[in-house]
Amino acid sequence: MQLRLAAAAAATAVVLSLLLLPSSTDAHNITHILEKYPEFSTFNHYLTVTQLSPEINRRETITVCAVDNAGMSDLLSKHLTLGAIKNVLSLHVLLDYFDAKKLHQITNGTALAATMFQATGSATGSSGFVNITDLKGGKVGFGPQDNGGVVSATFVKSVDAIPYNISVVQISSILPSPEAEAPAPGPSQINITALMSKHSCKVFAETLLASAAEQTFEDNVLSGLTVFCPGDDAMKSFLPKFKNLTAAGQQSLLEYHGIPIYQSLPGLKSSNGLTNTLATDGASKFDFDVKNDGTDVTIVTKIVTAKIVDTLVDDQPLAIYQVDKVLKPLELFKGALPPAPAPAPAADSPKPSKKKHKSPPAPAAPSDSPADAPDGDVADQTAADKDSAGRFHGGRFAAIVLTLWFAFLQL
Repeated sequence: MQLRLAAAAAATAVVLSLLLLPSSTDAHNITHILEKYPEFSTFNHYLTVTQLSPEINRRETITVCAVDNAGMSDLLSKHLTLGAIKNVLSLHVLLDYFDAKKLHQITNGTALAATMFQATGSATGSSGFVNITDLKGGKVGFGPQDNGGVVSATFVKSVDAIPYNISVVQISSILPSPEAEAPAPGPSQINITALMSKHSCKVFAETLLASAAEQTFEDNVLSGLTVFCPGDDAMKSFLPKFKNLTAAGQQSLLEYHGIPIYQSLPGLKSSNGLTNTLATDGASKFDFDVKNDGTDVTIVTKIVTAKIVDTLVDDQPLAIYQVDKVLKPLELFKGALPPAPAPAPAADSPKPSKKKHKSPPAPAAPSDSPADAPDGDVADQTAADKDSAGRFHGGRFAAIVLTLWFAFLQL
């Protein structure tokens, strides 16, 4: 009997541990990691403008050797091209996991690490490798191979780590590399509206060109941008309502159709959930949910559900998808939500009088937007979603425990 109890307890513990394990699909975000540390703001900025951030985020085992703002000032004083700055920073991204403990326990005291610069194919010979050396006195040195492997920077501290996914460490200075610093072309300029006009989003593109929102899209394209462009028919039918919005509301609605990261279609399918947009700003949420509907990907606001019907552009750092509806944020169309149904009368409540009384008409519900109330379906409320999710997880937990118990009774 004791053996049966022990077996059942062990099985239950295993299942519970599996339920509590974090999802392996949780991705890291180097921008979000570094933005908590003002001393790395310049380094973080250039990871973004050189488009290295999304490349780092896609890697599963990686070490970022960050330098502080003073170290970046030394690099910027060389007046390198943006392409050369990208190569130099690529040399600071090691394609292996090194946290503080591993750095101080390097086998035989030295290790040769490949970098993202070497992976690009731009580096020749051994110039894309960094030599890591465990020095005396507890110090760890870093030296690029094309600089003779001479130690040119030392380990300062561990900044953040997600074992064994990403480690961010601070090193004392920029790693010098003649090959990485050689002139290189920077990211090319991309004309977003021209790309949309060539396909089936000409009306949205023309509307964007006439708005200050166009600059917001342009400012984000080099660091990564995904656009959900309503097709011409959907945009044409929405234009009367669009024109009724204030200038600020028009800008917010257009910016609501973009997210400030590059997302391929497989990426959207694997990273469902609440997503910020270009219009997101502090208390103004302006977010939506990305969900899968069978093989389709849908964008769900609290007002409409739009489906991705075509991929117009998918070339990092830009992706443009055509959607079948205009995305309408709750912040601009609060009056579109239907009123809550009146509660049903209790069984023992008194019957209403047969006398007819003319009641004054109920006042119209106030709207926070000058736009007409949009048509389309309304998404479930957030509270209901959370309650449903809670019942699902609670039910799944109870089902697993009952299954284990019945298995134990059969022993």
